[in-house]
Amino acid sequence: MNRQMKGIFLALMGGVCWGVSGSLGQYLFMYQGINARWLVPVRLGLAGVVLLAYSAKTHGPASALAPWKDRDDRRELFLYGLAVSLNQFFYYQTIEFSSASLCTILQSQSPVFILLITSCRRKKKPTVTEIFSVVLALAGVFLITTHGNLRGMNVAPAAVVTGLLAALFVAVYNTEPVHILQKHSVLMLQGWAFVMGGILFTFVFHIWTYQIHWNAPVILSIAAVVLIGNVIAFPAYMKGISYIGPQKGILFGFAEPASAALIGAAVFHQTFTGYDVLGFILFMFMLLMTYMSTVREKAVAV
Repeated sequence: MNRQMKGIFLALMGGVCWGVSGSLGQYLFMYQGINARWLVPVRLGLAGVVLLAYSAKTHGPASALAPWKDRDDRRELFLYGLAVSLNQFFYYQTIEFSSASLCTILQSQSPVFILLITSCRRKKKPTVTEIFSVVLALAGVFLITTHGNLRGMNVAPAAVVTGLLAALFVAVYNTEPVHILQKHSVLMLQGWAFVMGGILFTFVFHIWTYQIHWNAPVILSIAAVVLIGNVIAFPAYMKGISYIGPQKGILFGFAEPASAALIGAAVFHQTFTGYDVLGFILFMFMLLMTYMSTVREKAVAV
């Protein structure tokens, strides 16, 4: 019971930290004139250096360099790094287009993409439960983004596209590079993914050309985005699911959109309609249905 409670606490803590990090990004976009094309490479680069330094200190420098010694590992690491980096970019681009609360809900549709990818890989038709979870997810997104109005969306269409792309790349980096995730430390792989993404986006977006008005709130917010959203959130969540398992971890993913929604209401004065509440409820049922499907599949396999 203590192990279960500790796992639940850590998984919830990771989700809350991600929600806080997204809200801090929204603050930087709304009030400090910073955009996702500058923030993402800076965040990735700084977080990657911290995680690699921690991995090297904990497991030794040789362990941190291990994935680069094998050709297949290098290929999977590049794929993993690209998926993680694109997820991070689309995540913050969605926040810039809309809000942290909407972004976290859209990204949390990743279990739907994981189900679809898994079904295609196994050449197996989705079960009734899986199909129903997809319908719930789509219905929840529809209600939240349109407020039930068929004539138009309540949010920018670009935000919906980038939010769903963020969810897609969550599914990609959780399902595709299977072997490397089994061989090496996830924290170390995450560090390399962040460093590669930081370098890539630095040159793609030419971040040295941006004029940033440095002040105490900007510096503290960026530091918090890096430390809370990466250095604290990811290890806490991964440690939590090591206690309770990834299937239960899916259920506690609600902490991220819930915390972002509460911060949005308290800090950014966002209002929530009955359609938003209903959409959020449908989203919660989607997570529950996904969990039930995963548990049933494991029981059949045993």
